[in-house]
Amino acid sequence: MIRRCDDRDFEMIWAIIDDGAQAYKGIIPSDRWTEPYMSAEKLQHEIDDGVVFWGYEETGTLVGVMGLQQVQDVTLIRHAYVRTSSQKRGIGAHLLSHLRELTNDPMLIGTWADAVWAIRFYERHGFERVGSQEKNRLLKKYWTIPERQIETSVVLADPKWREGQFTSLGPAVSEPSPAVVG
Repeated sequence: MIRRCDDRDFEMIWAIIDDGAQAYKGIIPSDRWTEPYMSAEKLQHEIDDGVVFWGYEETGTLVGVMGLQQVQDVTLIRHAYVRTSSQKRGIGAHLLSHLRELTNDPMLIGTWADAVWAIRFYERHGFERVGSQEKNRLLKKYWTIPERQIETSVVLADPKWREGQFTSLGPAVSEPSPAVVG
């Protein structure tokens, strides 16, 4: 069952994030890794900043969480984690599908560039990486993260975002395509 999390779920959300984030240990740059992965204060700050968590529950216990954050003209997927013991069972896919139904806004996702499994997961669900210049612009516009994290991250965009960018700005927002000789 998927449900919106509330204040009573704070400790469980925090525990799921820390447990699920263990997959990043040794993968992301060591200067970005902390123990715990996210402090309780940082999590509270994210919630105060508008991240709304949704949880996947099995037998009355949360086993996965994913946050939504409305920022300006887009919705961000934030802090998507599944307990290590519950991974590879479709929980993340169920959460992502549910959250996509909650908004008509274009969606963006930021993740670590070296987290290839996370990137592949989002690509399987219709998101595409944006080019490096656009990634930098988006991370500075919609996220509040340090420059070092911007350097070591990627952004993936859903079809709504890509369509809106193409129609409003033309194809120049993506990486140059190889020339076609005819």
